[in-house]
Amino acid sequence: MAEGRPVRKTTRGEVKRVERLTPHMIRIVLGGDGLAGFDAGEFTDHYVKLLFPPHGVTYPEPFDLEAIQRDLPRDQWPTTRTYTVRAWDPETVELTLDFVYHGDSGIAGPWAARVRPGDEIHFFGPGGAYAPDPQAGWHLLAGDESALPAIAAALERLPAGAQARVLLEVAGPQEEQPLDSPADAKIVWLHRGDAQVGEPLVAAVRELDFPEGVLHAFVHGEAGFVKSLRRHLRTERGVPLSQLSISGYWRLGRDDEAWRSTKKEWNRQIEEEEAAALSS
Repeated sequence: MAEGRPVRKTTRGEVKRVERLTPHMIRIVLGGDGLAGFDAGEFTDHYVKLLFPPHGVTYPEPFDLEAIQRDLPRDQWPTTRTYTVRAWDPETVELTLDFVYHGDSGIAGPWAARVRPGDEIHFFGPGGAYAPDPQAGWHLLAGDESALPAIAAALERLPAGAQARVLLEVAGPQEEQPLDSPADAKIVWLHRGDAQVGEPLVAAVRELDFPEGVLHAFVHGEAGFVKSLRRHLRTERGVPLSQLSISGYWRLGRDDEAWRSTKKEWNRQIEEEEAAALSS
């Protein structure tokens, strides 16, 4: 491993089940002895960073990332992709992840399409930061397909009777999924069709009649529409940042590495623009 690079613990998961939820959403359930000691549950946006070896590269067993990064050239190191924990069951020791699949492009989607029970994958995590505040007056949950697993997990966590407005943008009606919640949740599916990603969602949030009470919001997905909605919520609706979980999971026209390399600067620019707008 490169000098000064901290050692990070990886977890090994064995594929137990594969399910095609919709034409473009694949569910993978991981289990096995490697998940002993894994824990998630504090947050509803828990995520793991999956490690995918380059095509044609295999690693010695047992998997040792420190040795891989010490002994192999960088182009043979695994690539990371971040995925939300859809569910974690400590009783059965099973971790559920949902993957958006858009054909042969990308890394994680094609892997999810071809993987079979018994296959293994290593990952970091979990991380996470958001869970719906049970004391909030009402909840706004809004996002595209990439945010759907976290929004579904949040819906299941909401207390009985809590008010929630849920806006989910997907490609079309075939991408809708059954969602359960003990809350008073009004769920609206927005079908993108030929529109730019985020257009229907931004319009729906702008047109939404906000209920009375303190809002706690979760807004995630493609960075362009997230930027528009953050500006709307912060400067037009006056929602304090402390009541928002809002971030771009991905950016149109960028792969994951390119988005991660620019995300910090992207967020800094948003904060500067927002501060200027709020002070004017």
